[in-house]
This record gives sequence, C-alpha cells and structure tokens, in this order.
Amino acid sequence: MLGLLTPTLLLPTLASAEDPPAGGTAIGGERLAGSGTVVDVTDGVPALPEDLTAASWIVADAETGEVFAAHDAHRRLPPASTIKMLFADTVLPLLDREALYRAQPEHFADVGPGSSAVGVADGQTYRVEDLWRGVFLASGNDAVYALTAMNGGKEATVAQMNERAADLQALDTHVVNPDGYDAEGQLSSAYDLTLFARAGLQHEDFREYASTADADFPGAGEGEDRETYEIQNTNRLLVGAPGLDPYPGIAGVKNGYTSEAGYTFTGVAERDDRVLLVTVLDPADGDNLAVYREAAALLDWGFAAADHANPVGELVPPLSELPEGQDGTASDEGEGDAATDGKNAEEANLDGAAGASGHRDSSGGILVTTITAGALAVLAAGAYVFHRRHPLPNRRPTRRRTDDPQE
Repeated sequence: MLGLLTPTLLLPTLASAEDPPAGGTAIGGERLAGSGTVVDVTDGVPALPEDLTAASWIVADAETGEVFAAHDAHRRLPPASTIKMLFADTVLPLLDREALYRAQPEHFADVGPGSSAVGVADGQTYRVEDLWRGVFLASGNDAVYALTAMNGGKEATVAQMNERAADLQALDTHVVNPDGYDAEGQLSSAYDLTLFARAGLQHEDFREYASTADADFPGAGEGEDRETYEIQNTNRLLVGAPGLDPYPGIAGVKNGYTSEAGYTFTGVAERDDRVLLVTVLDPADGDNLAVYREAAALLDWGFAAADHANPVGELVPPLSELPEGQDGTASDEGEGDAATDGKNAEEANLDGAAGASGHRDSSGGILVTTITAGALAVLAAGAYVFHRRHPLPNRRPTRRRTDDPQE
C-alpha cells in the first residue's frame, strides 16, 4: 500500500513522556526541539494569550504547514481519543462507506472498562458510514473496534497505524490500541496530532464526519422500519456547551479525555481564507471546557498573528510524498527546514471482513481542504503549492449540548 519501512525501523523506543525527540533533531525544525514556548514577537504580532496552562500546544497553518507558535510541541503525552484521527486517516480509505457490518461479541473483547460508546449492539448490522459517525461524533470505542474487525483485527490495525505514523514523520507517536484508551507506552505529541489532522483532512469523508454536529444512529431492528436515535458531536467548539459558544469557522476535528491524558483537543478553523490547526494537550485547569477555551484563544491569536508572524517551524510532508532522495527530516541549518476514552470517559462484509474499495490519493500530491474550499497540494522542492478545490461541508449545530458525557 504505502511501501514503507516497518515501524520498528523508524520509531524510537518510547520510555516516558519526558524523553527528548529522537536523534537530537526535531522534525519540523530545530526551534521545536526544545522545551518551553517558541514564538517570534515581531511588529504586528500580538502577545500570546494569557493564562495558558496546557502541557503542550501548537498553532499552525493547515495549508502552508507553517508553525506560528508552540509550547513543548514534541513532548510525548498520552493522546486519549485524539489518536482516533490517526485511526481514521489509516483505515477510512480502506473501507467502502456503504459496506455492511454485523456486530459480534468477540469483536469488542478489547474495549476497556468505562469506555465511551455509541451503542453498537450484538447481532445488529451497520453501514460503515454509520460507524464512522459513531467514531467522530460520539467518540465511540465500540465503533472503533467494529471498524477494526472489518480491517483485519486489532493487531493488524495497530501495525498499520504505527506504519502510517512513521510515514507522516510522527516520530513521537507509538500506538498500542486504536481507540486511545490509556495503555502503557501509548504516546503522541501536539506536533504529531496536528500532522494526523492535516493528513486526515485530505479525505472528503474525514472532513464530512469531522464537521458533522449531529446525526441519527441505527438502533434496534432491520430495514426501513429500524429505529434510530440522535448522537451529537462531543467537540464543544463545534456544538457549544453551557458557558461556551461554538467557535466561528470551526470544522472539527477531534477531542478526547482519559485519566492519564487529561483533556485533549485538535481543531481546524477558517477565517478570511486562512485555515489554522491547533492542538492543546492537558490544561492544568480540571474544568472540562478549559481545553476548548485555550484552543479558541490560540486560534484567535493565530488568525491575528498569521499575516505578521515569522514561522518557528513547519508541519512536514509524509515521507511517501517526498521527491526521491529526500528523507524529510529537519536539517540542522535552519529552523524552518523541511524535514479512552473511558476509564477516565454490501452483505459480503457482514461478519467483519474488510470492505476495501477506498484508496489514498496517488497523484503525487497531498490534499488539504478547508471549510469553504480545499487545496490540492503539489510537492515542489520540499514545499507545498496549493490550488483551491473540494469544499468541506460547513455543518452547523441544530442545538447546543447541555450534558457532559465522558468522551
């Protein structure tokens, strides 16, 4: 498929969240390698938001890949359900969205106690597109394992996710399970999660699911008379919450929570033809809305600063998209060189066989799209050139969330 090196050849041994980046060279630029906050305060660049408490965060341009500011961008931390972005980027292109799946008890043996769930019921059938809505909206670990069964099982899927992370140059990431449930050695970083979001946004279906505020999910029964119930996106910047308005221009992508990870969030938003990605991990404030408030503040700062700020690094392209002979790692000559949830929240495919009909873009470019327009990224001398196309649905919520389920 991607023809990559095995993950063990590219991924460093992950001993703890405090390990430095592999090889002493940070992917995305040397200035992102260290600890603390990195930003160039030049004329026209506003001060960063006050009272940021997150253990790690990053603000970047989704289209150009420029990183405008970051704090401990490569610090390895538990990702919670934000790792589902990598799961989706890896598996979504492989399964036909119209394929059918029949739930079997053995498919859910690895779902952790207290996991968030959308309500996949034994013996019931579901379309793949319904299961993806269960992943993106309800952060359902049961939906993740249903799709994992269709993809050949947990071991194969985790291996594919680690392989995909290696291709994306996400060297801070090690995947142990596909849903983000706390597990020893399962780590990622704000930088890597932002890479996963940017890669996932290549896919039209990914963009659709990530921007959907609410949907009907199949309940009991079969056929046209089957019952359904409504599910709503747990991304509070998309749907809002008491004390928090939806963020203007938001279009996803994924939030999470576990007792080890705390609250985690990656979001994408557009304003005045500028598309920004932000990732915020584990704010010190235990308030479940703090991660969204800090993300919104960083987005506001990014939109105000982007036309004036000097980049402090970049989001690198996948190795598979690089011209032959380039390895994509950051050089040492310049800062901008390329380089859960739970415990703490057609018929041939009915028995969990893979329904593979999707595929990655093979044009030699990477597709990154925005809320109202998209961009075809053509790799040229290590830089992306964008041409707008492929609109992303701008789904607005029909109501504001009033409860606070585990994610």
